[in-house]
Amino acid sequence: MYAFLDKFFFVFHSFLIVFNLFGWIWKKTRKTNLAVLFLTAFSWFGLGLFYGFGYCPCTDWHWQVRMELGHYDMPPSYLTFLIKSLSGFEANKTMVDIFAVIFLFLAFFASLYTNIRDYRKKQ
Repeated sequence: MYAFLDKFFFVFHSFLIVFNLFGWIWKKTRKTNLAVLFLTAFSWFGLGLFYGFGYCPCTDWHWQVRMELGHYDMPPSYLTFLIKSLSGFEANKTMVDIFAVIFLFLAFFASLYTNIRDYRKKQ
C-alpha cells in the first residue's frame, strides 16, 4: 500500500504543481485554479507560520509514506526532491524556494487577471 501511495503522491503532487502554474490558461479551469492557488498560498504562508515557510500537507503526507518505506533522508522541499528525482540534479534549496515563490505569484496574478476579465465580459 505504501509503494502505491508513494507513486500516487508523486503523480498527484506533480500534477498539482503544473495545475497551479498553468490552470489559468483554460477558461473551464480558471475558477478552480484560482481557488487552488489561494489554498496553496494559505498553506505556504498561513500554515507556514506554524509549520515553517512553504508548508504543504501533500509533502508532509508523502514524506510520512516515504518514511514508512525506509526513506529518511528527504529534503524539506518537494520541489528539490522533484528536480532530483526527474533530473538527478541537486538543486540549491534557496534558489528553488525563490523561484517557487516568484512562479506562485506570477500564476496567481495571471489567474486573478483572467478570472476578473472573464467576470467583466459576462457583465
